[in-house]
Amino acid sequence: MRVAIVHDWLYVVGGAERVLEQLLRIYPGADVYALFDFLPEADRARLGYAHARTSFLQRMPFARTRHRNYLPLMPLAIEQFDLSAYDLIISSSYAVAKGVLTGPDQLHISYVHSPMRYAWDMQHTYLRESGCEAGAKSLVARFILHHMRVWDFRTAAGPNAIVANSAFVARRIKKVYGRTAEVIHPPITLSSQRFDGPRGNHFLVASRLVPYKNVEAVVRAFARLPDLQLVVAGSGPDAAHLRAIAGPNVSFAGFVSDEGLRHLMATARAFIFAAEEDFGIIVLEASAEGTPVLALGRGGVRETVQVRGPQRTGMFFDTPDPEAVAACVRGFIEQEDRFTREACRAQAEMFSADLFRIRFSRFVEEQLALHRAACETRPRILPRLEAVG
Repeated sequence: MRVAIVHDWLYVVGGAERVLEQLLRIYPGADVYALFDFLPEADRARLGYAHARTSFLQRMPFARTRHRNYLPLMPLAIEQFDLSAYDLIISSSYAVAKGVLTGPDQLHISYVHSPMRYAWDMQHTYLRESGCEAGAKSLVARFILHHMRVWDFRTAAGPNAIVANSAFVARRIKKVYGRTAEVIHPPITLSSQRFDGPRGNHFLVASRLVPYKNVEAVVRAFARLPDLQLVVAGSGPDAAHLRAIAGPNVSFAGFVSDEGLRHLMATARAFIFAAEEDFGIIVLEASAEGTPVLALGRGGVRETVQVRGPQRTGMFFDTPDPEAVAACVRGFIEQEDRFTREACRAQAEMFSADLFRIRFSRFVEEQLALHRAACETRPRILPRLEAVG
């Protein structure tokens, strides 16, 4: 059985690329396709492939740094991949990968990290943060996004089966595509060594510093909590603004290595997450370090943080504003001793890479069996009209 894995694009290693890594462990001989691939060789080796077969976008000017400018060409580019030699095609899609062209005798399973958020329910947020709310630039952007929605909806009929990375995304898929998706949560990397030392005095935020991550709400919340310490890890365009509004009890670590981030998580009193995400792998990474999570109670975190029962792993706040965050932190402090490292780690282990491979492999085998049975079924041929006469 020849297998192709189609990924949107490859230029950083994030959550979607961790899924790709596990898919390549399941199918180590698979060929990898992507619109473009600018990963260094070390990252490619880490993910499990030597080179990807890329589209014409790989050779376009400034594709490495301004690839989003080529969004209108991406549907055309993904449709140029000739996958006719493969029996099984797996697309790992958060933009256009699910739109590859496949035949009736090929099985196409699409792991959808999310429908294109900037073209659907987050269009207005995207336009606002891009400075495209009004004027000629806005008109062009809205026209492009409209056509992306039309293409995205049409190509949703292509895969034989769709897998969602969370029940939250499955609901979005049902709403915008009208299709039912199987939920298989993405894998997280569990720590090889457990930290059982004392906790520090700090609360932790780790995020790219952009508006929709709502880090500003957390920073302003700690202005109301002057006796508590907050550490902000990460970089981004909002960094200077956040430093300007932060009080003396807020420190900025900037970009930190994976090892450094794990240590900050393990020694934090709690990890604070104020964004609405499709899944939120970093939340489970904090749990894997035995650290409780205080999160905005929307999106995928509702499936990964236990807020009831004796094995609680965190608490939710309802809105991403300073008052709600501060109230949640105060509520956590009142019952801090009820949260254990063991409960947090046990929750994270339910999302391990081993379990992901088992669940995904089982789903593919089920779909292969159904597909083969459908291909072997002979259609009933109606008699010719003259024979009936």
